[in-house]
Amino acid sequence: MSTTTELLQHGAALFPGEVVTTAHVRHLDLPLQAGKLALITLDNGFDHTKPTTFGPGSLLKLSVALDQVEAEAAEGKIVGVAITGKPFIFAVGADLKGVEILKEHADALAIGKGGHDVFKRIAALPVPSFAFYNGAAMGGGVEVGLHATYRTVSAGVPAFSLPEVFLGLVPGWGGCTILPNLIGPSKAIKVIIENSMSQNKQLKGKDVFELGIADAIFEPADFLEQSLLWAAKVLKGDVVVEREEIDRGKAWDDAVAWGRLVADAKVHGAAPAAYKALDIIQQVKDQDLQAGFDAEDAALADLIMSGELRSGIYAFNLVQRRAKRPFGAPDKSLARPVTKVGVVGAGLMASQLALLFARRLEVPVVLTDIDQERIDKGVGYVHAEIDKLLAKGRIGNDKANRLKGLVTGSLDKAAGFGDADFVIEAVFEEMGVKQTVFADLENVVSPTCVLATNTSSLSVTEMASKLKHPERVVGFHFFNPVAILPLLEIVRGEQTDDASLATAFGVSKKLKKTAVLCKDAPAFVVNRILTRFMGEIQTIIDEGTPIATVEKGVEPLGLPMSPIMLLELVGPAIALHVSETLHGAFPERFAVSENLGKVVKAGKRGFYTWVDGKQVLDPEVLELLAFGDTVLTEEQVLNRSLEAVAQEIGLMLEEGVVGEAQDIDLCMITGAGWPFHLGGITPYLDREGVSERVNGKRFLAPGVASVPA
Repeated sequence: MSTTTELLQHGAALFPGEVVTTAHVRHLDLPLQAGKLALITLDNGFDHTKPTTFGPGSLLKLSVALDQVEAEAAEGKIVGVAITGKPFIFAVGADLKGVEILKEHADALAIGKGGHDVFKRIAALPVPSFAFYNGAAMGGGVEVGLHATYRTVSAGVPAFSLPEVFLGLVPGWGGCTILPNLIGPSKAIKVIIENSMSQNKQLKGKDVFELGIADAIFEPADFLEQSLLWAAKVLKGDVVVEREEIDRGKAWDDAVAWGRLVADAKVHGAAPAAYKALDIIQQVKDQDLQAGFDAEDAALADLIMSGELRSGIYAFNLVQRRAKRPFGAPDKSLARPVTKVGVVGAGLMASQLALLFARRLEVPVVLTDIDQERIDKGVGYVHAEIDKLLAKGRIGNDKANRLKGLVTGSLDKAAGFGDADFVIEAVFEEMGVKQTVFADLENVVSPTCVLATNTSSLSVTEMASKLKHPERVVGFHFFNPVAILPLLEIVRGEQTDDASLATAFGVSKKLKKTAVLCKDAPAFVVNRILTRFMGEIQTIIDEGTPIATVEKGVEPLGLPMSPIMLLELVGPAIALHVSETLHGAFPERFAVSENLGKVVKAGKRGFYTWVDGKQVLDPEVLELLAFGDTVLTEEQVLNRSLEAVAQEIGLMLEEGVVGEAQDIDLCMITGAGWPFHLGGITPYLDREGVSERVNGKRFLAPGVASVPA
């Protein structure tokens, strides 16, 4: 297949379900009598809720549009060509649904080459070309604009990124090659590597301009008009675009070395995409663009045919689609309106919850506690956080005053909660305390008020067992920090009714959380899996394997932090409490570490301390501990810890803790920061053969989070 058209026609045949983006061409007379401009608008025919993407059929449409404007430019009918998008959307890159179904390396290579062949034609036009980034632009949407001679961006652009490394790809249609040559390798690596690996951090329009990706920035109200006027001035020579000279010496090498440090810190070499992107950036330091494009094609094809990419796409689909339609949730029509919220407790967790409810629901929120001093401190925390939002410009004065007015405190539960529709407790993690709280609440709230518990491991059914109306009690387990981690484990007790559960899911949606329905089983999902994993790690250490070996052993997982660092973040006391809870439920699988108990008793935060700015094992902690003489290798550490996790997940699915393995992965990604490139945990266990070794079967069907056979 030699021609671009043949390549793309072959690709389109592989992907008959593509939502094709059309490239509409219209002609405009530029201001200042600068001449006629051909404006190409990318539009898939849907509104902004279905963003414009590029599949092979879409690339064919763009190629046809370029045929037209190329001929018009050659005939002198136009003085320039510009590309823009439909309202609110420029373009958000390659259509991942098409990537998922590719089975052959040659087809993957053709997709990369086809995109390059079309986009390169923009740079090769006989007249200057412009990209008007009017809305969200990601991946291939950013890259199509990079091929233009000049770029403008709207100050209202909410999201602009090259997210490929986040998914397990490289920016393969010019991003790795053109961007470092446009803005320098250091800035390019920030966009391609650092932002992408920081949970796909997005740039705003202002950032795009300040980085030098766009040559001009205009307000959204008249963005197109101003962009056309600016283009006219450029074409007439009234505006001359000057760009920084790129340092192609040691600074380039240093930037790439820094990028490798960023990648190592994030994935410890466990995922190839970032390193392939950096190799291409290094290569284009002193080679022509075509060499970079060829390298992008090869890297793209290799990664498309890798398990890591399929896991990345699987994870992306979980977070973008499954999260919006929670498995097993009752019909949303059963949900009751929530016009007032009560929060029992005024500590840090309770105060974070009050702030979240006020910001997202914009209804009155009342905090209560055992004394006025605690209540005042909790309300004060919420008000102070609102002031911070105001100072950062994230909300205005009116909004800040309104939010502060919504959050109040009351010692009198009857007065504070009598007309509440939803009350959540965030008190000490002890069954007796929580049962007493609920008994008190039942006497003062309305008959339809939902009673929610933020427990992390206790039985919701037992908590509700002494109430006259246990059907109104639901688990509503947030993860800390509440404002950042998306997961909300919604737990159905044995007697929880559909109306209460539907109301909980309705509230979760308004809170913009990722809700997963869980059975009322010990520690639910995330804490149960993490406790089994951490428990196995702790046992391996207690038996005699050095901590350094253990930490090195689990590096191939590319976890955001080592297990020992996670222990310090969670806190040894909480980790011990959860392990004791699970030991009570499953003593044969969950041990309670005597060493961990000693760390807690000594009041230590973990195994490490800081000396001269370096993290070292705390000698005082090591003196407390007793170790056996069984020393495992790094490989044995990894295998044993993964086998424990695989066994636990298999048992959880048998017990019906969640509906499907996909819900396990969604929980681990959004609640525990489990690596996106792994697809959560089950695709990795399948790919490494651990699932079949332990449970005799895969968690996911072949072709799900893996290359189809």
